[in-house]
Amino acid sequence: MKNTALTHVHESLGAKMVPFAGYNMPVQYEGVNIEHETVRNGVGVFDVSHMGEFFLRGENALALIQKVTSNDASKLVDGKAQYSCLPNNEGGIVDDLIIYKIADNNYLLVVNASNIEKDWNWISQHNDLGVEMENASEGYSLLAIQGPKAAEAMQSLTSVDLANMPYYSFQIGTFGGVQDVIISATGYTGSGGFEIYFKNEDAETIWNKVFEAGAAFGIKPIGLAARDTLRLEMGFCLYGNDINDTTSPLEAGLGWITKFDKEFTNSENLKKQKEAGVSRKLVAFELTERGIPRHDYEIVDKDGNVIGVVTSGTMSPSLNKGIGLGYVPTAFSTVDSEIFIRIRKNDVAAKVVKLPFYKK
Repeated sequence: MKNTALTHVHESLGAKMVPFAGYNMPVQYEGVNIEHETVRNGVGVFDVSHMGEFFLRGENALALIQKVTSNDASKLVDGKAQYSCLPNNEGGIVDDLIIYKIADNNYLLVVNASNIEKDWNWISQHNDLGVEMENASEGYSLLAIQGPKAAEAMQSLTSVDLANMPYYSFQIGTFGGVQDVIISATGYTGSGGFEIYFKNEDAETIWNKVFEAGAAFGIKPIGLAARDTLRLEMGFCLYGNDINDTTSPLEAGLGWITKFDKEFTNSENLKKQKEAGVSRKLVAFELTERGIPRHDYEIVDKDGNVIGVVTSGTMSPSLNKGIGLGYVPTAFSTVDSEIFIRIRKNDVAAKVVKLPFYKK
């Protein structure tokens, strides 16, 4: 089991630690609902240093990114980030990722912790363009400082104007006295904030500075359990649950990051799928009766026929009702369609809703 540069800090704070993607990670501190609330209304900090970082450099860096990702990275300007995915040859997804354009011929790709080796091998096997690739995952730490008070709480640590950073933009600057920190206006919570990347040796310094600066704002450390409830309330996909090697980006509602004005891995087949229409779709649903939907629960129709499966589900702390995502036949995918979630042996009524579940 790998540790992040901050594992000992989480342990000293009494975090409940669990194995996640090969790392020893904090799943919760005070409790999921309290931590969830902290991020929705204030500011909280996640250690997500298990994520992977690849640097791609050289005159063909963009060409390689264009070849292996579904979105159009040529639209990126310096200091902008883009959500995208790596399609496979079978119509599924190798991983979803964020692409950062640092400068011409210099990009950072941030990938999921559980897929670091898989993604590295996938991109490497397509690199017949002489692109210099560096897997910096082991050397970098990443904190997600999230919530509506994040900019105000962190402003004293940097000269970068946090409050006016556009969503999915980033700057490289000094943060907490540490130089060359990547400060990114991104996150996985839907409550605003930043993700900051820095070298492992600076992790404890930055962690301490973050908590000193945020003390007056009620800042708290937040575990991965609340990260999951926060992202699910927004309908953000989780790799391994809602998307995987067998789900097409079009089925998953990721047509907006699938651009057919360029060629990329399996783009011809995905284009045909778009033209023909998909036979199943990832939908968001709310239970209309009491119950908690969970990953892998069956989705059934009114006659009890199994029509799909729950990919993510929880009791929403913000809405106090059962919510989830799951794949169903297209006929059941329109908003207000009635479906049922089989919880133990009971078929609990639910309806398809429009994302996000949580509306500010």
